[in-house]
Order: sequence, then C-alpha cells, then structure tokens
Amino acid sequence: MAKAIHSMIRVLDEARSVDFYEKAFGLAVADRLDFETFTLVYMSNADSPFELELTINKGRTDPYNLGDGYGHFAVSVDDLDAEHARVSALGLTVGKIVEFNRDGGLLARFFFMTDPDGYKIEVLQRHGRFQ
Repeated sequence: MAKAIHSMIRVLDEARSVDFYEKAFGLAVADRLDFETFTLVYMSNADSPFELELTINKGRTDPYNLGDGYGHFAVSVDDLDAEHARVSALGLTVGKIVEFNRDGGLLARFFFMTDPDGYKIEVLQRHGRFQ
C-alpha cells in the first residue's frame, strides 16, 4: 500500500513561511536540503509523521499563481475554539468558524487560514472522520 508522506508547496520567503507554520501549527523544521537553485525545507511535528515540504526557488521574487487547481491543506485540532482564538491573537489571516451539517448531524467544524503565500489551510475540530 502507498503511504502519504508529504505535500509540497512553493513559497517565496523561507523565513517568513517557516515562522508562519511554526506559529500556526507547531511544525518544526525536520530537515533542510540546500541546492544551487532551490532549497527544500521539511516541516513536521510529533503528532504525525506526515510532513509539509516548502520549496524555495532561489531568485524568485514574483508571487506564485496558485491557479484554480489548488484546494487546501488540512490539519485537525482538539479544541477548535481555542485554536481559533490563539491564531487570531497572533494576527494571522483567519476566517470564521463554520459548522457543516449533513443528514441532521454535525459533519465538521472548521475555519480556514491563509499563509503568507496565499495558500489556504483548513483547521478542523477532531470529530468523526477528521481525526
């Protein structure tokens, strides 16, 4: 069976992005691989072996066009309300909490955030299939 190990996004400013993902999700740099024209930064935490790979193309100054194909990256938390308050207090770009119901029951509670490069991140309350 295949096992998901990481997802990659291209970012403009390594320090800014690392700072965002550390503050927002408690991710830390697990590895950093520097090459002549680009750098790869792998970020993770103790809660999951899955990593976020940041790719920094050296010399790039124009923002990336996210296009209409990218959706979002998702994380789950134990206390959505506390997490929403915490990241809001940090001054990060945070949307409102949404409750999504289906067939008369709660399917998901979540909010979206936006990282410095415009990528959307969904933060879900641990519940049902979103553990």
